[in-house]
Amino acid sequence: MDFLSQTYIALRGPTGAPQTPLETIARLSDRLSPSTLLGDRRAAVLALKGLSRDCKSEVGECALTGLLEVLENDAEVDAEIGKAVLETLNILCEVGDNTATPAGAGVSAREVGYKHTDIVLATEKTAHKLFTLIGDSNFYIRYSTLQFLSTLIQNRRHVVQGYFLNAPAGPGSVLAVLEDKREILRNEGLVMLQSLVSQSPDIQKLLAFEGAFEKLFNVIRQENGVEGGLIVQDCLNCVDGLLRFNVSNQTFFRETQLAPFLCSLLFFPPNLPPHEPAPQEFSLQFWDNQKLANAQVIIAILGMLVGSKSSNEVETNIFIRCLVEYALASNAPTPLKIQALRLLPANLTFPLSSHTLTPYVPVPETNGEEWDRLEPASALDVLTELILHGEYAGMDATKRRAKESLELRAAAVTVYDNYVRNEEVRISVLQTMMHLEDSDASATSTALLQALTYSPSVPLNEDSVVSTQLAALLFSSLVRSSTKCKQLARAITPSSIISASSGDATGAFFVPADGPPVTGTSTPQTQTTVDDDEPPQTLLQMLTDHLSLSFLSRSRTASTDSERDAREWDRLIVTYLALLAQWLWEDPKAVREFLESGGMGVLVEPINQTSEIDPVVQGLCAFLLGICYEYNRDPGEITRSTIHAILNRLGIDTLVGRMAQVRDDQRFKSIGPDDIILPYNIPSTHGHLSNTTQESGGVEIWFDFSFVDFWKSNYYTVQRAISLDPNTISTSSGDSAESAMLINSLRDVIRKQANELENLQARLKDAERVKAEEVNSLKEQLASLTTELGSTQQKKGEVEKEQEDLLVFLEELSTKRRRDKERLRAASQDVSEDEADGDDGDEE
Repeated sequence: MDFLSQTYIALRGPTGAPQTPLETIARLSDRLSPSTLLGDRRAAVLALKGLSRDCKSEVGECALTGLLEVLENDAEVDAEIGKAVLETLNILCEVGDNTATPAGAGVSAREVGYKHTDIVLATEKTAHKLFTLIGDSNFYIRYSTLQFLSTLIQNRRHVVQGYFLNAPAGPGSVLAVLEDKREILRNEGLVMLQSLVSQSPDIQKLLAFEGAFEKLFNVIRQENGVEGGLIVQDCLNCVDGLLRFNVSNQTFFRETQLAPFLCSLLFFPPNLPPHEPAPQEFSLQFWDNQKLANAQVIIAILGMLVGSKSSNEVETNIFIRCLVEYALASNAPTPLKIQALRLLPANLTFPLSSHTLTPYVPVPETNGEEWDRLEPASALDVLTELILHGEYAGMDATKRRAKESLELRAAAVTVYDNYVRNEEVRISVLQTMMHLEDSDASATSTALLQALTYSPSVPLNEDSVVSTQLAALLFSSLVRSSTKCKQLARAITPSSIISASSGDATGAFFVPADGPPVTGTSTPQTQTTVDDDEPPQTLLQMLTDHLSLSFLSRSRTASTDSERDAREWDRLIVTYLALLAQWLWEDPKAVREFLESGGMGVLVEPINQTSEIDPVVQGLCAFLLGICYEYNRDPGEITRSTIHAILNRLGIDTLVGRMAQVRDDQRFKSIGPDDIILPYNIPSTHGHLSNTTQESGGVEIWFDFSFVDFWKSNYYTVQRAISLDPNTISTSSGDSAESAMLINSLRDVIRKQANELENLQARLKDAERVKAEEVNSLKEQLASLTTELGSTQQKKGEVEKEQEDLLVFLEELSTKRRRDKERLRAASQDVSEDEADGDDGDEE
């Protein structure tokens, strides 16, 4: 009653007349002054709270400053007014949809919320007060503060984060919420914490060193670990937020010894010896949606730590083994297996070929409640089986072409490709295929060859097409960019190998440890008979025959008006063409074998067709024909001149146009490193597959990213090669891609050096010309100077001779004068003193 009375007094006018909302808000704002009584301020805040939703803009304009003063002065004094002012401020700063506020014509609630947020965060004073209020013991104050902070962070995260770093009570009060026994407060604190640490390495480091990891994992333990509820997921998300893109925190996290606890949460012992199998409680678990969500966050953190620069080799191997066991030897849901495979590192060094797993398969008709333990097998064998036949050997036929199933197999293909990047591993696998009948460990090679050499038949088995596609992707990984591996591949004779093997290749994989082989597998059988009088077919010859057979069956299917069957045949043909293109590239011997097996006729006929043919098939045929022309360097019946004549008959422009269709096709353009699964589309026009298609359900595989990258790297090389004269030396022929690159590099160096030499020679000629001109000028100058010097010396000689004559004449004259004086003296005649002095002087 007291509240109603105070509110009534605050709202009525001086004479009790009704007031407009703006007048009411103005009157209530006046009552927020610190000079009024606390009860009046409380009543005014409560009244403004009621008006704030309908008159957000007006309340903010008139009362926001007063509300902030109440928050600063009264929130810690009175819990009721503190709760009310926090809730009111939260309403004013909320960012809803873009609809206009009830009383704000043309102004959206979103704009108003941002405007009020900017006013609240104009200084750090309010933010610091909120971080202080988080530590308040009152439930409502603490809860309302967390909600308001979450709203502010959502609106202006970077501003709040900047204030948090300078807040005296920031880290301690935020982390204290994680230890609150009241779940609703702890949960709200976790939500706020996730937003607070987002994209702020400084806050992440600060909270990590304040003990955030320990507190979060304490909550996870209390909530029953991975089998806990949403609170566990929030805690794990906070751990992920503290670690992701923060190398410093990752290093610190490893030092806290909490990293192995992640494996324990998944029931995988972190100290399990490599030779011991994973415990059954890890491999077989009960799963629900929440547990799956929790496990996905843990798997994401493990994958992040595996790729961390601060990784420890021993610890990293434990994490990788956990991911491998989850993906290949457990009953984990398919999305979790896909995630585990995708998080394995690209430079995978884990010993898949030597590590032993114990797979499990569900017992049919038990709804996943009973499982058979299978014979131990190497991780590489299990990985290959998963790729070729699907999860649990494809026991559930309804899921074989499902999107999740194909995504799992595609992720496994990527892992296989990463593992066999080491050429020693490739050679080992190919050597096993060559000598399979003498090998004990033949499961991988047998299954791969059987799927790859499956003889297509009518009607086409869709599951077999997928197995052949994926087998081709695996084999491409083995031979791509390796001269040695291509040489070994040419020596494989599948006919004799498969006939020497014992029927079903999957028997080496999926055999229950205590029962007969599992039924229901969809392993294709290669029905190949070997004539004793004829040498066995090599793998390359067999693939060429299957390509020819597929074209023939495709042409027959076109007349049956079955678009789906035609598309299946097209996908199988594309599979063979893509594999052969990568195999024949830079391998003249393989090109010769392909041509001698009738490959030329197989490629030319589809290129000539104008209808009832997939443009991608035509483009790949043109591309493969260009490769044959470029690398047909070994002697044989079909020469480069022969192929060149065919190219001219087909038309160079036509071939280039056919190849361009592949590049522009949506099935090719849509492929990415992790996106090789495409929606199953049926063309609107029978027999012509265009980019404008309508979805008919399901998914399919056309290319993998490795082939797309291979095509993009070599498309222009083939396009240029088919336009060259047959006698032109190949610019890309050689023993390997590395040698071709080296040759091209050396040619560039020689070309540059030749240009430099020409420039130097020209400069030398110019210098010699200038030097000759200077020498001639100097010679002329020297001759002139020499002539001038001779003339000067001649004149000097004449002057010296004249001087000598004058001296002689003077000497004679002086002698004659003395003689005359002596005679005069002898004659007793007077001789003047001057003359005597002169004589004396002369004598001197």
